[in-house]
Amino acid sequence: MAVCKERMSDLESGMATIIKVFHKYSGHKCILKKAELKALINNEMNHFVKKIKENDTLDALFTDLDQNGDQEIDFKEFIALIAMVTSACHDHFRVT
Repeated sequence: MAVCKERMSDLESGMATIIKVFHKYSGHKCILKKAELKALINNEMNHFVKKIKENDTLDALFTDLDQNGDQEIDFKEFIALIAMVTSACHDHFRVT
């Protein structure tokens, strides 16, 4: 489905960006290995998530996200990370 950017809402544009960033790191295989997940988090989420420096932290996060235990993070598993971080940051961006 071709989408015209100038007609997208802010939410739709944000969703398209999430998809593009996932594919930037996962490539055509559409999965993230640990090193790719670490690079994505450290490069693309560094204002919301503390940089991952220790392997123990990465291992724990990867295990939590890898719901089917295949040692890869697919898009649905990645979206769980996006939802968790977005939810955690909600109060910071709440407009009163």
